[in-house]
Amino acid sequence: MFVVVGVSGGIAAYKTVQLVRALVTNGHEVHVIPTDDALRFVGTATWEAVSRHPVTTSVHDDVAEVRHVALGTQADLVIVAPATANTLARMAAGIADNLLGVTLLATTAPVLVAPAMHTAMWEHAATRDNLTTLRARGVHVIGPADGPLTGGDSGPGRMSEPDEILAAALALLPAGDATAHRTDLEGMTVAVSTGGTREPIDPVRFLGNRSSGRQGAAVALAAAERGAHVRLVAAHVDEGVLAEALRHPRVEVERVSTAAELDAAMRDAAAGSDVVVMVAAVADFRVAEVSTEKIRKEDGDGSLTLPLVQNPDVLAGLVAARRPGQVIVGFAAETAADDDELRNRGRRKLARKGADLLAANRVGAGLGFEADDNAVILLAADGTEATASGTKRAVADALWDAVASLRARRRG
Repeated sequence: MFVVVGVSGGIAAYKTVQLVRALVTNGHEVHVIPTDDALRFVGTATWEAVSRHPVTTSVHDDVAEVRHVALGTQADLVIVAPATANTLARMAAGIADNLLGVTLLATTAPVLVAPAMHTAMWEHAATRDNLTTLRARGVHVIGPADGPLTGGDSGPGRMSEPDEILAAALALLPAGDATAHRTDLEGMTVAVSTGGTREPIDPVRFLGNRSSGRQGAAVALAAAERGAHVRLVAAHVDEGVLAEALRHPRVEVERVSTAAELDAAMRDAAAGSDVVVMVAAVADFRVAEVSTEKIRKEDGDGSLTLPLVQNPDVLAGLVAARRPGQVIVGFAAETAADDDELRNRGRRKLARKGADLLAANRVGAGLGFEADDNAVILLAADGTEATASGTKRAVADALWDAVASLRARRRG
């Protein structure tokens, strides 16, 4: 995908370096167009190094190739981050006296702006009017966030995080385009678990959960289509969930039933994997003693007590046995009242388990389990986070985007 990233003159420009790196890591062709003021914050050499393309602010460079029009017409997506109050005003007025302004007028691609400015500027009537104008023209806006600002102030005006901008930008593309040409997992092996474990009570009954396996299957397929060899360990899944995975040449499927079986299979799969993603809904407890015969009502007094013992903590075990450089991702399905509670529960679980990344999602009636859509908060151990929602495949792609960003931050 051909992506143009416009950078205007704000301190948040340093975050855009991470955004450009993530786009490049995901296999996209990225051209950065800074304003002259933006180069006072991050220099040309940095933008050229992370984008792997020449960078200029002038319409007078590469005149023979009509670069000032070509970038806009070739773009599949245009992102402006940070978008200062000045840049938003110039966009609304159609001013095109630099390369970024000309490119924005020449493009028919989706445009996403990530505003960044002081709260007083964000709340000014002129800025609000400019945003109304831009939205009416089809420009998409993400943020700004409410938080600490330069100079010690705090309030709305902080640029959204790079992972959030990336997920929002890719969500603007038609189905299939967002993952086109991504080869960032080429040559890697990943291990993914999915489905719900079943713990036997007797030869007939079991303790189980409502997991359909759709999210884990989507994570596996997304990885395979980005070039990875995938070892998918599947507990119980709904009918048809594994059909596409079973046909994919880069997906190897192993079926299991209980938590102990899943633990053993994932330890084996993880031993040779670069990334491990634990999506499966694993039963925390199993029956202490499984009956060899069917438990019958007439054999009791109308009540039944089942002593339970804890199952192995699969995610914590994988973390404890991790090999150097391996990325481990967990999932946390929570019945949280709101996103703040979900985030707090997710952060505590992430710290407790020792994983690198945790996808926290709310579950309940019509949420998470047995649903086509999902919504997650992606929490990284280094304190960064992103959100993703939509189809379970869209969430899977956002998860791999977050993994790619995490790996890029580690490299550095």
